[in-house]
Amino acid sequence: MADQIVMVDTSILIDYFRKKDKSKTRLFALSKKFENLCISSITEFEIFTGAKSEQLDFWKTILTNFIVFPFDSDAALTAVEIQNKLKKLRKTIDKADLFIASTAVAYNLVFDTSNRKHFENIEDLKLLNDDKL
Repeated sequence: MADQIVMVDTSILIDYFRKKDKSKTRLFALSKKFENLCISSITEFEIFTGAKSEQLDFWKTILTNFIVFPFDSDAALTAVEIQNKLKKLRKTIDKADLFIASTAVAYNLVFDTSNRKHFENIEDLKLLNDDKL
């Protein structure tokens, strides 16, 4: 599994930031199990727009450890497909979550989040099984 790339959601990064004991975070567990972790450029946007000025150095340092996948044309078209499928199911999703998930789907990446309910209706999204940690 060391060569598998796992995309982590903003929620996992926020949890890491908030917890004093970093070794008890999901991000820590993921970093021990998988060599390559990545984020969507949308997650990068969410982190930096939510960060206070005194937190910017922390985030800049942490995010250098991640591959950043862009929200590009493929991800945008994937987002349209996902949204159309969700509409048929009468389900809604926050735009940022939609864009993050569509990036993972477009790049065929396994995805992990602390907010599984936000993403469980996206059929093509490969959510990481907890038993893999």
